[in-house]
Formats: sequence, C-alpha cells, structure tokens
Amino acid sequence: MNNTMMIIIVVIILIIFLAIIGISNKFTRLLLKIEEADSDIDVSLSKRHTVLTKMVEVVKSYSKHEKETLIKLVEIRKGMSLDEKKEANKLMDEAREKINLLVENYPDLKASENYLTLQKTIVDAEDHLQASRRMYNSNVTMYNQYLSTFPYMIIGKIRRLKKKDYLNFEEEETTQVKIET
Repeated sequence: MNNTMMIIIVVIILIIFLAIIGISNKFTRLLLKIEEADSDIDVSLSKRHTVLTKMVEVVKSYSKHEKETLIKLVEIRKGMSLDEKKEANKLMDEAREKINLLVENYPDLKASENYLTLQKTIVDAEDHLQASRRMYNSNVTMYNQYLSTFPYMIIGKIRRLKKKDYLNFEEEETTQVKIET
C-alpha cells in the first residue's frame, strides 16, 4: 500500500504542477494579446495622424495661418501611456473639428476630390481605431477576469500581476466629433 500511496501523491503533485504551468502560460498569452492590441492602437493612432496631416496639407492651401495650430494638434509619438493616448485622441478630435470649421468657409475645398477622399480615409481610420480599442478592452477584460477567479488569482498573486486599465475615451470626446461628407 505504501507504493500505491506514493504513486498517488506523485500524480497529484504532477497534476498540480502542470495546472500551475498551464495557468501561468495562460496569463503570459493574455499579456501578449494585450500588448498586441496596444500596438494596434498605436498603429491606428499613427494612421489617423497621417490622414489628418494630409488633410492639413489640403486645408493649408486654403488657410495658411491655421497650419501651425493644426499640425501641433495632430502630433503623436510612439510608446505613449494609456493616458497619453487618451490625450492624443482628444487633440486629434479638436484638430478635426477645426478642419471642419475651416471647410465651411471654403466651399471649393469641400468639393475637392482630394478632400473627399481624405474624409473617407478618416472614416476608415476611425473605424480601425475603434476596432483596436474594442480588441484591447476585450483582452483586458479577459485578463482581469482571470485575475479575479480561483485558481487563477493564486497564480496571479504569485506572479505579482496587476489588473489592467481599460482604454476609455470620455463620452464628450466621442460625441463632439462630426465628420461631414
């Protein structure tokens, strides 16, 4: 009976060890997904920056005195924190509002093929950014859920993992934006 008991104990220890490795690997995969989604947000913000910069080029031929203000508002940098990304989004929303106000003063610009193409590209960039935010928040939700449930919470505490913040833009920022086509 001693050998049987020893085998049972070894099997139980092996099962526990494999479960710990599996849970730890699950957290690693989730963290990688969050990093990937964060990178996708950077790509989306860069795409948005590029489109708005091109729109500034089209608009500046109609209104040169606004050039510096608009360019300053659409500047973004790689490696931003979540709060910096929120701020960049807010500044780009303001830049877009300013461009739309300028367009109202220049009917010829509104009919320009370049301008119309850029407006469609902005809609595409906005859709991509929205999808990136949803993917990021979805991954953060799954990660945070695992950190809050047994037995994952034990491994999370052993690895000193912390809950992640969601990427949420304030309601006001999302409702102010109007892209006219």
